[in-house]
Amino acid sequence: INHIVHNGGLYKRPFNEAFEETPMLVAVLTYVGYGVLTLFGYLRDFMRQWKIEKCQNATEREEQKDFVPLYQDFENFYNRNLYMRIRDSWNRPICSVPGAKVDMMERVSHDYNWTFTYTGRVIKDIINMGSYNYLGFAQNAGACQEAAAKVLSQYGAGVCSTRQEMGNLDKHEELEKLVARFLGVESAMAYGMGFATNSMNIPALVGKGCLILSDELNHASLVLGARLSGATIRIFKHNNMQSLEKLLKDAIVHGQPRTRRPWKKILILVEGIYSMEGSIVRLPEVIALKKKYKSYLYLDEAHSIGALGPSGRGVVEYFGLSPEDVDVMMGTFTKSFGAAGGYIGGKKELIDYLRTYSHSAAYATSMSPPVVEQIITSVKCIMGEDGTTVGKARVQQLAENTRYFRRRLKEMGFIIYGNEDSPVVPLMLYMPAKIGAFGREMLKRNIGVVVVGFPATPIIESRARFCLSAAHTKEMLDTALKEINEVGDLLQLKYSRHRLVPLLDRPFDETTYEETED
Repeated sequence: INHIVHNGGLYKRPFNEAFEETPMLVAVLTYVGYGVLTLFGYLRDFMRQWKIEKCQNATEREEQKDFVPLYQDFENFYNRNLYMRIRDSWNRPICSVPGAKVDMMERVSHDYNWTFTYTGRVIKDIINMGSYNYLGFAQNAGACQEAAAKVLSQYGAGVCSTRQEMGNLDKHEELEKLVARFLGVESAMAYGMGFATNSMNIPALVGKGCLILSDELNHASLVLGARLSGATIRIFKHNNMQSLEKLLKDAIVHGQPRTRRPWKKILILVEGIYSMEGSIVRLPEVIALKKKYKSYLYLDEAHSIGALGPSGRGVVEYFGLSPEDVDVMMGTFTKSFGAAGGYIGGKKELIDYLRTYSHSAAYATSMSPPVVEQIITSVKCIMGEDGTTVGKARVQQLAENTRYFRRRLKEMGFIIYGNEDSPVVPLMLYMPAKIGAFGREMLKRNIGVVVVGFPATPIIESRARFCLSAAHTKEMLDTALKEINEVGDLLQLKYSRHRLVPLLDRPFDETTYEETED
């Protein structure tokens, strides 16, 4: 299914997203594959029960057999019999900076991935296609590293207190003013953990008698925050404005269940870039609906801040919209800025309220000073306040890498999900056996990739997820593409029925933003 919105109306630029339908034969074979794995799983569980096969999973001691079970056998069925077969594709230990290339510690398993032993060998120079290092600031040399090292020697590594007590440093104040200026909002607040920025702040904003309208593919931190708030939660289909508008209409017409009183607040939760789909939120339409039905908008820009927009200011700038139209602008420093933590930006009244009532502000330890300095230096670089054009060049390089990599994969015949401007690139694998095989074959060829399967994705939509970086050179991308093409032929992954014709006359360094605006 292709979603194409042309210029005019709410959109100031083309908005192209593709979610090609799963071929019927592939879907059937995928279900058959999971069926066979499940049957063998039951057979192996039976063998373990009768001591024919050694049982290596967690079980209660004999003297605890009459207790309520601590380990639910059926709940762990998937882990024991499916995930364990391909566990070597995850948690691989790296021993270098997670930049464009990484070094990885080699490990082997002699008991089918139940345990691993390290060989002592280090695999050098693996092309890193999995880290969220969008602008290439994950590095151990350069201005950011030097500034962080200087602050470390001055302030130390930890603060040992909360912001409301003895942990409010001048660096924290400087960071928040800089972030507010970068986002174009009145005020901002920084937190030490990106996940907690969502999960601890949403309960401070809404509660019982409020309604949350959440996209079905929202991140686990948004889901947890919504559940902890005690508000009523209703789910709308992914990026589907008809589904969202229907929920908004019903909420206003019918009010709260039983009492029919109007909702105290209606809060719409969306993300800028969805990290498993590679899709971009239809923000102009969401804002139009928010204004029409007098609701509030909470925008999670974890993956889009720094990675979208001509100057890296995220999905709001990407669509040419005003930050004032978004009530709560949330984002993280863990991706584009190569650091840790998160922020919330908005009106001064909102931020002052959160400083008092947010659990993350009242109970969490303040951000580490070197981490704060890493963020300050990288944001100034993106804004050009360091006296160079390095930041702008990185934003443009990421946009060019994204367009090039996506186009080449489509030309090869792979099914690629998401928006053409999204640096998150899901390549569909579908079948369970191909999840582990793809990860292993790519590692053999010195390419580090992330593979994702059920339950993180729908059962028939297993995928490999590439994350592009401004630090990737064209040579690195061409090497990765060559190996992906080879593995795609080996594993028969080229499922697309809409193969593109290569554009041989298009130069790699073509500027994408100016082109689309013209």
